[in-house]
Amino acid sequence: MELNNNLRHYGLISILLHWGMAVVIIGLYFLGLYMVDLTYYDELYQIAPDIHRSLGLIMLGFLLFRWYWRLRSVRPAISGKFWEKSAAVWAHRMFYILILVALISGYLISTADGQPVSIFGWIDIPATFYGYENQEDIAGDVHEILTHLLMLLVAIHTSAALKHHFIERDSTLLSMLGRVAKK
Repeated sequence: MELNNNLRHYGLISILLHWGMAVVIIGLYFLGLYMVDLTYYDELYQIAPDIHRSLGLIMLGFLLFRWYWRLRSVRPAISGKFWEKSAAVWAHRMFYILILVALISGYLISTADGQPVSIFGWIDIPATFYGYENQEDIAGDVHEILTHLLMLLVAIHTSAALKHHFIERDSTLLSMLGRVAKK
């Protein structure tokens, strides 16, 4: 498999970024849902938020690299009707916006008290915007709403990919698996 994209399918780097980020972001969503109900006496009360914050900050790095990679790479043609192509373009734009703002709001929750955020104890990311009244609550509300919207978009995106694969029988899903449909 080629590292770079071509006009028929995505390359290994795009595929790994797509599927790796999808798995981690969906995992972060469910970890977030799980950890908000933890009490002080739960075994994962301290560990789950640390994992959530660390993976969130790592995802920011991957998101930035993914933008760079997308800008420098060719993309396979989008199949479908005009409205489907437009919807796909806008859905991808919304993915980037929702992920970015969700990551920023998560950072603002974690740094509201002025303390840095540690990425698995390897490196501390300093608090750069903090001390504002209700920062943690406002950023928390934004984070929660955007992550729910992000999962709704994931469900729509997944449904569209499956529709293309099983109903339209085109190569949309196969191209993100690095394969070309046999004619």
